[in-house]
Amino acid sequence: MFKGSIVALITPMHENGDVDFVALQRLVDFHVDAGTHGIVSVGTTGESATLPVDEHIAVVKATVDYAAGRIPVLAGSGANSTAEAIELSQAMAPLGVDGFLSVVPYYNKPQQRGMIAHFEAVADSTDKPVLLYNVPGRTVADMLPETVIALSQHPKIVGIKEATGDLSRIGKIKAGVTDDFVLLSGDDETGCEFICQGGDGVISVTNNVAPALMAKMVNAALAGEHEVANQINAHLIPLHKTLFIEPNPVMPKYALYRMGLTESDFIRLPMVCAEPNNKKIIERVMLDMGLID
Repeated sequence: MFKGSIVALITPMHENGDVDFVALQRLVDFHVDAGTHGIVSVGTTGESATLPVDEHIAVVKATVDYAAGRIPVLAGSGANSTAEAIELSQAMAPLGVDGFLSVVPYYNKPQQRGMIAHFEAVADSTDKPVLLYNVPGRTVADMLPETVIALSQHPKIVGIKEATGDLSRIGKIKAGVTDDFVLLSGDDETGCEFICQGGDGVISVTNNVAPALMAKMVNAALAGEHEVANQINAHLIPLHKTLFIEPNPVMPKYALYRMGLTESDFIRLPMVCAEPNNKKIIERVMLDMGLID
């Protein structure tokens, strides 16, 4: 269920900052039609840090309703407060989500023992499966492979989104976990190689903009057709790079706006919309890829 090409979905918004639920439904349909294998709703790309709890829950519920069982939905339930992560998990479990993606607590900089205690408490609070999310570039704290291995022994912790871009971690983690523990890349630039080296898929930002190509690349990599996968990925590399010239999700929000899938590229403070020059850069890449006219 949690394998393949999974989108870290943006949360579309109107110009006044309200969530655009019509555009959200359009995006869910866009991914189902494109062959995306799963959706992460209100993860960090979905601006979880700036959506209050009631709004966070409403967006996840709407995503599950729009998906209507056609595609698995993981709900972002991470927080830098363990109590808040538990509250979110318990509130969203009845909504029909297939599991949770829970990020390493940010700012607090917990010790490895603190991470173990945090994630065990979150997993104990729900009957849904939990995927860990390690992205030290945003959280500062880095969950080490040894910690992942320890947490994999919890019956509800079923996998990890590993977003360091360090491909050496695949072997280290695989050596200490069972075969059914899911290893997902969270780094688009190295995602193809991550799968070729034994990973199970990617939770992708690029997937917001080019879902059909991402699905095709991931399917080839999972099938062992590494040359085909690398050829497709070579076509995607300019997009992988350009989507991160400003902090995520600034650029994917603008790209989807230019594709006509959302009515605005509004993003909540403390982030602001993309610089004009950066908009021109991604437009050139999208033109070259045939994503816009």
